[in-house]
This record gives sequence, structure tokens and C-alpha cells, in this order.
Amino acid sequence: MSDILIVDDERDIRELIGDILEDEGFATRLAGNSQEAMNEINAEPPALLILDIWLKDSKMDGIDILKTVKRDNPDIPVVIISGHGNIEIAVAAIKQGAYDFIEKPFNIDQLLVVIRRAMETSILRRENVQLKRGEVKSAEMIGESAAFRALLGQLEKVTKSNGRVMLTGPAGAGKEVAARYIHAQSNRAKAPFVTVNCAGVEPEMMEAMLFGRETAKRGIEPGLLEQAHGGVVYFDEVADMPTGTQSKILRVLVDQQFTRVGGNDKVRVDLRVISSTNRDLQDEIAAGRFREELYHRLNVVPIAVPSLAERREDIPVLAGHFIEQCNQAQGLPVRELTEEAVALMQTMTWPGNVRQLKNLVERVLILGDGTGPIEARELPQETAPGEDAEGRVVLSGTLATLPLREAREAFEREYLLTQINRFGGNISRTASFVGMERSALHRKLKSLGVVTSAKSGARVARVDAPISEVS
Repeated sequence: MSDILIVDDERDIRELIGDILEDEGFATRLAGNSQEAMNEINAEPPALLILDIWLKDSKMDGIDILKTVKRDNPDIPVVIISGHGNIEIAVAAIKQGAYDFIEKPFNIDQLLVVIRRAMETSILRRENVQLKRGEVKSAEMIGESAAFRALLGQLEKVTKSNGRVMLTGPAGAGKEVAARYIHAQSNRAKAPFVTVNCAGVEPEMMEAMLFGRETAKRGIEPGLLEQAHGGVVYFDEVADMPTGTQSKILRVLVDQQFTRVGGNDKVRVDLRVISSTNRDLQDEIAAGRFREELYHRLNVVPIAVPSLAERREDIPVLAGHFIEQCNQAQGLPVRELTEEAVALMQTMTWPGNVRQLKNLVERVLILGDGTGPIEARELPQETAPGEDAEGRVVLSGTLATLPLREAREAFEREYLLTQINRFGGNISRTASFVGMERSALHRKLKSLGVVTSAKSGARVARVDAPISEVS
């Protein structure tokens, strides 16, 4: 999309404009009627459209073509020309989304100024799309754990379809990365990926943001749904969508069309919808905050994104990935993680999940004063609540009140639970790390009442009986 399409029923006019633009270094195509124009646009959308309002012997006039182009290719700037220009036609053209309006006979210098500005707009829009596409391609799925492999397997199954996907999981777990991965691997990968932050927009602004609007002063302002045409629209935290908007989105999903705020014309869109939520939508439905019909429309393929606690094995590779990202984006040093630092990170609690891990890595790299390996002592102090300022172990109040045998068993139970979950339920790796034979570890776990069970593609450990029964 790097040329200019000139549409005018007067051959001399379109050839004159074409010759002038080619002298200025632009590539051009010519069309004499609406059919030729639409054939050219459908074959390859141009970077810019110069369009005559009045087209003799054509099924569509310039305004009709303008409406169609703005519906199907909203990023193409359109410059309207007419020998019958008046303020009403100019206003009508601008309202329908034209970039500018020039009256015949036109001044060549004025025409070139408008065209250069319009081409700059076209280039910026294309660069913006390319940046979005690059962002999609860089949204890598990183991990090696069983829970991660199970998630990746589910995502792979839905990439080649157009089915609607509902991603569930806690905040920061990587739901948007999963959505971008689906898009990047799909047949819509070259089309836009547009995110709708349902929690970050005021309810009264939501519909104008989604559907766009039409005003006499500003003309057509395409909304996010229109911008996503041909690609994917991602409803981030869909439970926060205003209830009034929910019914209108439901109608869009049924009809694949909508009307802009303040407008009358129907806008048709071809969209794949991916949604995410960290809340239980069944509870939201029961509380009257979410429409059940919309839930069933969006929840065609439900996929659960595991928390970081469910994929602790991935912490080292994720941390390494974020270190590389910080180096490329901010020039921060590339540093390795010591085994002690990895072990501590794998035993931490992560309420903020992968997002929290990324922030922690960035914080350590910024505040660190060296380029050597990252030591456990460099991690935030609140990550090691079991030690005092001098590194001595501080007993919890409960543990300090127990007899030695019970305290030892309580410590062993908590320690082994932590290590098993750290290694994703892998008993062999846990036994190797803690320095026990595998059979001995099994006997110890049984004596402590610790069992492992499958969850989200991984194995997690838990206490099978109250502490009093196993102490």
C-alpha cells in the first residue's frame, strides 16, 4: 500500500493529476468510474485516494465510495475534489471521513500540499499498525513447566479457528500475552489487535470509544471496533464493562454491525473476540452485574491461565527473559541469577504473578550497583520474612510455642511443601535438591500427611490431614 489512486470521470483531469504526482515521485493508479475504483481498491488498498464527487455513468458517486472505503479501509486518507464545490458538499465529505476537500479548478501547489500531508498521515497510520504487529510478534510465551505446556497446548488448538475465547486467571498471570499469542499464530496475524481496557474507561465514555462517533464539527471518529476490523478485539477484564454497553456488544456479536454514536449509518465489522477476566462471571451474573447471554456468547472456548505459583519451575526462565528485555529496552546490565537467588524467588509468594516478577527483576537491575550475578541478598527484604537483619532465622509465634518434635515436623512439612511446589510436583527433582533418596522422600511425605495432586497440568503438594493428626 504505497501508491495513490486517482478517481475522476474526466480522463484529462485524472491523467493530469497522475502526471504531476509522478513528477513528484509518487506512484499512481487511475480509475474513471466507481466500478474501476472499487476493483482497484479491493485488489490492493492504496496509500491515498483522490476522489471526484461527481462520477458520470457510475453506480456510486464519490460520497458513496467514500462511505464504503471508510467502512472497509478506515486508515486510507481520502482527498475529495469537485468542480461543483460548496460548503454543504465539503461538510458532507468531511463528515463521512474525508481528509480534505479541494475545489476545481485547483491550484497545483495547494493540491501538492494537501497530498503530502495526507501521505504523511497514511505513513504514520501504517507505522502504527506495524508497531502493533511487532508488539504482537514480541509477545512470546515463555515457560517449560507442565502447567505452561498444558496452557500452550490449549492455545495452539484455538489459533486457527475464529472461535471466541474467554481467558480466566488472576491479575498479572499473562492473559493478554496469551491473547496476543492466539492472534499472532492465527490467520488474522497481519490484521490489527486492539485492546479494550474495560476497567480503565469511564462508563459514559465507553460507547464512544468502542463504536466511534459522528459530529458536524469533527466528522467521523472511528471507534476501537472499527479500528479492529479484520483482526482481533480483546476485551481486557470484561467483567468491568458497563451493563448498558454489554447489551450493545451482545448485539454487535449477533449482527456484526453497529451504529456510531451520533450517526445513522450501519458499520459492518469482521472481528474475532477474545475476552479475559480475573473474576467469577457466574457470581457476577448472579449479582446482576453481567449479562448471562453475553457470557455465553463470549465463553465459547474457556481457557484458564495458571498463576505464577502454579508454574514456579518457570521463574528462572521468565526472570532471564525479563533481564534480556530490560537490557534491550533500557540498557540495563545483563546479569545472571545465582542458585540461591533462584531458590528464594521460587519459594516467594507472588500475588501479582508474572507482572510482579517482571517488576521485581527491573527493580533489582535498576537499584543494583554491579554487573555480576544477582545474589539472594539483593532481592527485596520483604521476600525473606524468616530472617532478621543479621541473617538469623526468626521463628513464627506458632512454631516457637511447639515442643521440639512437633516444631521439627511442622518445619519439615512446610519446607517440603515449598520445595515440591517449587519444582512443579516433580518428586525426583525435589529429592535431588533436598538430598534424599526418592523412596525416602515418599516415606517422609506420607508420614507428614503430604500428598501431591494434579492441577492445571502440573502437580501440587498439600497437607492431606489436619496438623494435629500428623504431628
